[in-house]
Amino acid sequence: MIDTHTHIYLEEFDDDRAEVVRRAREAGVERVILPNVDLDTVEAMQATDRLFPGYCRMAMGLHPTSVGPDYREQLDRTKELLFAGGYCAVGEIGLDLYWDKTYVREQEEAFVVQTGWAVELDLPVIIHCRDAFDEIAALLQSGRVPAFRGVFHSFTGTVDEVRTLRKTGDYYFGINGIVTFKNAHLEEMVREVGIDRVLLETDAPYLAPVPYRGKRNEPSYLPRMAQRIADILGVTVAEVEAATTANALQLFGEG
Repeated sequence: MIDTHTHIYLEEFDDDRAEVVRRAREAGVERVILPNVDLDTVEAMQATDRLFPGYCRMAMGLHPTSVGPDYREQLDRTKELLFAGGYCAVGEIGLDLYWDKTYVREQEEAFVVQTGWAVELDLPVIIHCRDAFDEIAALLQSGRVPAFRGVFHSFTGTVDEVRTLRKTGDYYFGINGIVTFKNAHLEEMVREVGIDRVLLETDAPYLAPVPYRGKRNEPSYLPRMAQRIADILGVTVAEVEAATTANALQLFGEG
């Protein structure tokens, strides 16, 4: 299995990062992808990548919650880092209107700019979309955003939202611990997405699956998501593991 979205470089893992990776390997997680947040997280992300040679792959981008008045300067530096090479994707980028709607236009502009980089470098995009589906769908339909390949990370949308997105591109959908929550009701959406477009992810340290809900998440919990997806789709866990790994390699490359 590949954990296609995890932040094990954050301070929540400073005391036991090596143990976290050991447990992940033992659980069958053979690779992890580390999406960046902003300029403040780059050093920790790169240090984690160096600590576990060949185990991590990195993505570079400016997270929407870090978009503020100085976003153009932040983008300039982010671009320098990205174009220096060594990254498997642009991300995580997108729109987040959950915390603050002040900089929605700036978030949209940052998304347009960064998807342009992805196309220029032929890299996939890791998309963060929280409380902003209508806005991001409108942006994708506006003609302002170039056609790109990517994944909607932590996707918890509806069947209709999957269909809306598919009119704008052939995307993958990242499914994490939320799929194990009894009140999430994601079954129909997962069936609509189908096994050939599902990616497994944890978003650690966030969104731990049942029975760890509310605690720190980590990549070793990925089999919980695989089992739940297998139950929903009526296939074996081995089939989910094989398909989602193939999907991750198809999107992000062998690396």
